[in-house]
Amino acid sequence: MDTPKDSKLPPIAIVGISALFPRSATGDVFWRHILAGKDLITDVPPGHWLIEDYFDSDPTRPGKTYAKRGGFLDPVRFDPVDHSVPPANLSATDTVQLLSLVVTKRLLADSGLDKLSKEARERVSVILGVASATELVNTMSGSLQRPIWVKALREQGLQEDQVQAICDRMAASYAPWTESTFPGLLGNVVAGRIANRFDFGGTNCVIDAACAGSLAAVHAAMGELAAGTSDLVITGGVDALNDIFMYMCFSKTPAMSPTGDCRPFAADADGTLLGEGVGMFALRRLADAERDGNPIYAVLRGIGSSSDGKAKSIYAPRAEGQSRALRRAYEAAGYGPETVELLEAHGTGTVAGDAAEFEALRTVFGGSERADPQWCALGSVKSQIGHTKAAAGSASLFKAVMALHHKVLPPTIKVKTAHPSLKLEQSPFYLNTATRPWIRGQSHKRRAGVSSFGFGGSNFHVTVEEYTGPGQRPARTRAVMHELFLFSGDTPGAVIALVDHAAADSALDSAFASLARASQVAFNAKSHCRAGIIAGSAAEFAEKAKAAATTMKDQTRPAPGTFYGSGAAPVGKLAFIFPGQGSQALDMSAELLMALDSARRVWDDLAGVEGADGASLARIVFPTPAFSPEERQRQQARLVETEWAQPAIGATSAVYFTLARAAGLKPEMLCGHSFGELSALHAAGAVDAANFHRLARQRGLRMAETASRSPGAMLAVKGPAVLLDTALGLAGPAVVIANRNSPEQIVLAGPLAAIEAAAPLLRENGLSVTRLAVSTAFHSPIVAGAATAFRDDLNAATITPPQLPVYATATATPYVASADGVRDALARQIAQPVHFTDQIAAMFRDGASIFVEVGP
Repeated sequence: MDTPKDSKLPPIAIVGISALFPRSATGDVFWRHILAGKDLITDVPPGHWLIEDYFDSDPTRPGKTYAKRGGFLDPVRFDPVDHSVPPANLSATDTVQLLSLVVTKRLLADSGLDKLSKEARERVSVILGVASATELVNTMSGSLQRPIWVKALREQGLQEDQVQAICDRMAASYAPWTESTFPGLLGNVVAGRIANRFDFGGTNCVIDAACAGSLAAVHAAMGELAAGTSDLVITGGVDALNDIFMYMCFSKTPAMSPTGDCRPFAADADGTLLGEGVGMFALRRLADAERDGNPIYAVLRGIGSSSDGKAKSIYAPRAEGQSRALRRAYEAAGYGPETVELLEAHGTGTVAGDAAEFEALRTVFGGSERADPQWCALGSVKSQIGHTKAAAGSASLFKAVMALHHKVLPPTIKVKTAHPSLKLEQSPFYLNTATRPWIRGQSHKRRAGVSSFGFGGSNFHVTVEEYTGPGQRPARTRAVMHELFLFSGDTPGAVIALVDHAAADSALDSAFASLARASQVAFNAKSHCRAGIIAGSAAEFAEKAKAAATTMKDQTRPAPGTFYGSGAAPVGKLAFIFPGQGSQALDMSAELLMALDSARRVWDDLAGVEGADGASLARIVFPTPAFSPEERQRQQARLVETEWAQPAIGATSAVYFTLARAAGLKPEMLCGHSFGELSALHAAGAVDAANFHRLARQRGLRMAETASRSPGAMLAVKGPAVLLDTALGLAGPAVVIANRNSPEQIVLAGPLAAIEAAAPLLRENGLSVTRLAVSTAFHSPIVAGAATAFRDDLNAATITPPQLPVYATATATPYVASADGVRDALARQIAQPVHFTDQIAAMFRDGASIFVEVGP
């Protein structure tokens, strides 16, 4: 078993997850909303309380709240018979008790533990974080105010019959008291009702640690499992209390955002918003979960708790107290915070709260020894759903666990720039405002930390780690940002009808991924007419559906993201083309890495590739989110540098080649443009993955070294073929043709002065000229030194004859089937012209009719 050094707790497996949070009918939907950065905050629904009754923008108005927005659950279908609740008792049972039954049933099904034996149920505990008050407490308390109503009405001089009639009408707005009311309004009965319904015989209790309630419950649950008194614990937090009472409590503290948004750690953060939700986890000892074949999402390694002690006020957060909880969590886990790369903070968006929390984090994480600056992603799910109070920790833990399970760094939204007082750039943290792949090498597993702090100085921090053991893993939630829809029919009209029907489907928004999959299953590639649409939302699909219909009706060029073909499919060989330098872009292939483990593993293997300054290839391609265009430009400029661009393109091409193989595409010949030839040889089996990535890095370094000694430049020249023939003569003897990319485009290379002199002459003669952003004159005699050095690198690498024809750019013929022949051609290619036009024409003559670009 993989137990970190000096761990004080047995590893605890999370074997089931179920969640109900704002505008998310299931946990899967909630996870997709998190990854999409969806804002789930809305105005208060009329079913909670009426804005016109209680809202006033003046925070000092008595009996009024200056907040009218928050995160609210959508209506949930509840079958009382299915949950063994007598229908007559529904009005006397608080909503949070009913919702918890729904979520528990889903949780047991998700973990595969819904058919436990009677003996096993004896050792199942239910420990939940629940606020002491429920909505029904306030409601039923209100129904007892009749004497006050009567007194006020009598003092107004109303007749007694009028007084009683008015009070009768007011009382009719409340549910009547029954024998079920008392248990129906108690917070502790949330756990008790679950234990009763599912016949669990272990510990049954709730914990009220205010906004830290969820993690307080997890703390107790881990203790039960560590002590061996339970074999399964259902834990987490529940909170559906967003009535006007709760809004008034937070408004008069005051802690609510006057601008109506929750922006954790942002420069314009001004308070929090309230939310509601239910988040539950099924926990078992890891050894038991592996033995019994339970699906394992992630592993809890340590948890720490503390009190703030004496503070300025009972509700003022104290950094020293929070630091204690953090330190205790990592002491219990047996590893240090320097191995944690995701920190899901309490992050309420209040200025004082965020400042205190960040000070505590900096104190604990800032002393860690790690070379790369700002290594840990910091965020808070409250930016999307508001502060769900007793359920806040469960929402945060859900986000962290799903991030580990999917190897993705989720975003925190609404942060335009960090609060300057945090001095974020001088800390180990960066605010992760975009969804990004979580790339990690073999030095240790992916690890996250989750904090939750409550009124009264109650602090908890839990450490959680990805699961890499031999046990089962739950299925991934399909959460790609875009989906492919396919349609086929005998006529354009038939296909248009299918597209229109899909666009009008009322379920398109809620079942976007499943409808896309259904269209793929129904697609017939042999149909006469075929159409495709790539979209990221129902609205985008509807817009592109109109464009696709126009294409099919008028036979116009397809709009971006839409595709159309008719007639028989082309007959011939499939060829792969791998791109060269110039195709690089920040975050290239990121969405694919987040969707497919096999694609991300290509980058995991490269996590240790670093430059002389400690910069990593992964961080250069997938940089931390930028808060200004200038910062983003600096990141792009770094990627364009040859020493980074070539290995980055190589890795990305390998990712897409992995995808192509997974999709069943089998090329019969390959080629590459310039650097892409190395990628093509890798795909053809001539260079294994380790040698390919090492050679890509060395090739870039060799060319960068040459560029620093031999300045040169390149010009892309476009125009009619007859004019292109004159370009070289106009440019002068020091300039050569480096690339023949198409019949109407070439690239010239040469010394910097010669290129600068040639550009105006070419324009004067009717040619379009673009200076390329490159460091020297590639594919010219200027870089011959790099070719010689790279030949030495190739000598040290294992090379085998390619298993498929790979067409060389210098000769437009396949590589020879010998290792030294491959080395010779690949080294010389650096300084030789790229005859791409001839290369494609030769492949076409040899039978290729379908060309697929495999790369960024």
